[in-house]
Amino acid sequence: MAQVVVRSGSKLQQEMVTEDGHTMRADEPVQAGGDNSGPGPYDLLLGALGACTSMTLRLYAERKGWPLEGVEVHLSHSRIYGEDAVKCDQPAAGYITKITRGIELRGPLDATQRARLMEIARKCPVHKTLESVIHVEDSEQAAAPA
Repeated sequence: MAQVVVRSGSKLQQEMVTEDGHTMRADEPVQAGGDNSGPGPYDLLLGALGACTSMTLRLYAERKGWPLEGVEVHLSHSRIYGEDAVKCDQPAAGYITKITRGIELRGPLDATQRARLMEIARKCPVHKTLESVIHVEDSEQAAAPA
């Protein structure tokens, strides 16, 4: 189970610390009230999906001995409103979230290998998490004594 602690900073800056001690910063652009000192929350979400996709494909190709020389994943996030939302499983939200993922596979792969890698991309753990039912459970944490 991954654990991350997020601490607020000035304006909208956030410091994120992983259980392994990695530190990252998140923020919003100036026009949204931040200082643009780091990626925004949706940038981080897209980055997580892209990183997991690339890692999954590299590991799979390596295990198969396929000549995958590199992976580049292009991602975007948007919301689709109105009539399209009525067709989704949860129309009460009024919109559906859409993530577009373009995957560039580099190397002398044949058509069968490329098709299989595209199938495997849909099985990366973050992709599977984003397509599952997610329940966020909140609890108030006691502040640490000063």
